[in-house]
Amino acid sequence: MEIKILHIDSNHPVLWNQLEQAGYYNEADFTSSIEEIEQKIEQYHGIVIRSRFKIDKNFIDKATNLQFIARVGAGLESIDCDYATSRNIALIAAPEGNRNAVAEHALGMILSLFNKLNQADTEIRKGHWNRESNRGHELDGKTVGIIGYGNMGKAFAKKLRGFDVEVICHDILPGVGDANAQQVTLEGLQQKADVLSLHIPWTPETDKMVNADFIASFSNPFWLINTSRGKNVVTADLVQALESGKILGAGLDVLEYEKLSFETLFNDKNTPEAFDYLLKSPKVLLSPHIAGWTYESHERLAQVIVDKIKLLYTK
Repeated sequence: MEIKILHIDSNHPVLWNQLEQAGYYNEADFTSSIEEIEQKIEQYHGIVIRSRFKIDKNFIDKATNLQFIARVGAGLESIDCDYATSRNIALIAAPEGNRNAVAEHALGMILSLFNKLNQADTEIRKGHWNRESNRGHELDGKTVGIIGYGNMGKAFAKKLRGFDVEVICHDILPGVGDANAQQVTLEGLQQKADVLSLHIPWTPETDKMVNADFIASFSNPFWLINTSRGKNVVTADLVQALESGKILGAGLDVLEYEKLSFETLFNDKNTPEAFDYLLKSPKVLLSPHIAGWTYESHERLAQVIVDKIKLLYTK
């Protein structure tokens, strides 16, 4: 039987070319609405997506021949995973593909915040040579706490091996600590961490997890790095903590206000007050959800998906 695969987002050519070489039939549709895709999805055995729209129960019910859903990325939150699994549809993701990129980005954000690199660069470009106000901090001697110790968290801890830091981690799964990070309870992490880096998916359990109560539970003022999902952090509570000094600085690659596709923030110009603070604060470093989106990871993500699709049909 010929396996027909529908690609609804563009990806690195490796994905299309290697599937074609392996004998799969590819078809692309990057422009049709979800309703238009639903009208023809029964023709396909597989679908390859990034984040253009949500694959819900209604979509899955129309996909009567679907055997797999492959997302070229780390998370599966845009898919009704429980329902898909109940219909014997395999779910494929590629967290291995961009874990190194995310780890490097998180480390870069920490070092930039600690050394006020963006602030200093901006001031010099405006003609200001301010040395004392740009005095930085050193990472050595700090305790770095990682919440979420899967592909991303482990890759980040590995990057920290060259620093004289203590690395601790917390995860919902037991026994995931390793030589690069000691696993502790959430309370234990909150007692010791000087830096908090989030590497968690967006789930009902992690939604709005970093709120006022969560932040207040930390014993020390700390720096926050979020390269996971924007809705894991309550922005208004983050702003209050930045103003009070409980959070010393924040590196945010993701924002609470992102659309599901991650491609846009707002449909209008009425930005929330908390977001306006982030834009103006020298304590905040922002990037547009690109931690895992390097040239290298673009190809690596595609390769991981190819390999997993081929493995699915060789079992």
